Amino acid sequence: MAETRAISNFGQAPDGSDVQRIELANGHASAALLTYGATLQEYRIAGVDHSLALGGATLAPYLTPSMRYFGAIVGRVANRIGSGRATLDGRTLEFDRNENGITTLHGGGSGSGHCNWTLEEAEESFCRMSLVMPDGENGFPGNLKISATYRLDEEGALDLELEAQTDAPTFCNLAHHGYWNLDGSADLSNHRLQIFADRYLEIDGDKIPLEEPHSVSGTRFDYTAPAPVVTTGNVLDHNFCLTGKRGDFREVAVLSAGGVKLVISTTEIGLQVYDGNHLAIPGELTLSGRPYGRNAGVALEPQAWPDAPNHDTWPSIVLRPGETYRQHSRFHASTA
Repeated sequence: MAETRAISNFGQAPDGSDVQRIELANGHASAALLTYGATLQEYRIAGVDHSLALGGATLAPYLTPSMRYFGAIVGRVANRIGSGRATLDGRTLEFDRNENGITTLHGGGSGSGHCNWTLEEAEESFCRMSLVMPDGENGFPGNLKISATYRLDEEGALDLELEAQTDAPTFCNLAHHGYWNLDGSADLSNHRLQIFADRYLEIDGDKIPLEEPHSVSGTRFDYTAPAPVVTTGNVLDHNFCLTGKRGDFREVAVLSAGGVKLVISTTEIGLQVYDGNHLAIPGELTLSGRPYGRNAGVALEPQAWPDAPNHDTWPSIVLRPGETYRQHSRFHASTA
């Protein structure tokens, strides 16, 4: 392994393995990644005195419910599966119902965001981690081999490539679960968001999609032009059905605040947006030393549509032997 800018020990995972912290730098940007959850701990650009990505100061908060998915690669199925059940090739599968005993969230209680990944390669501006999720874990068939490659390009953008292969038919839908706050303030009051999507998915009380996509026109979910992330009385935790074809790499969203702009590009067909309405993390646990309270950050997660296995007409997340799951996403922050 080539020597990177810095690799250090960040504590021990619940299984006793050492968690590593990897620092990257390129252009005007720097980033820090953790092997636990293949997590983005921080992302900084020149001229801004705070991390644009929210993170924990130590490993401890990542092991608690309050920061369980912060910056992690979540899967093997990101988002939710209704009733923790789905059918694959005529066989009904039962998954770990780790959310209120009803739904399967982010792959179950031992999903990829809860695992300590293996650092395979690391250099000045990139690192690659891998994880093997065993057959039957959380109810999912097939040994799933995943790799995550983070890279800072010459423009200082954070580039992420995800790949996965399986030895038996399974479901696979990975997502980067980063939380963003561009101006360093206590909440998202000054943040505006634009999403290149004219449809979204309505959800029930368990946050499972109700039916076919709905038009955003005339709704609180119309982000076709820049609009405030947070609105009074409306929690945002929904999937937006992105324009464009799955597999085509294109810009899908722009977040802006305080003279900083974050452009998100991806090959995916969905963007889950969560406004951080339930965040409540004390300052002693955070990277900044300030509390992460309600709406302290917004999660912008490129992925396939939630509960896809239970909707025959939606883009499939089935992965079969001999195929390779691929996702390419890019997070480019710059000052105006």
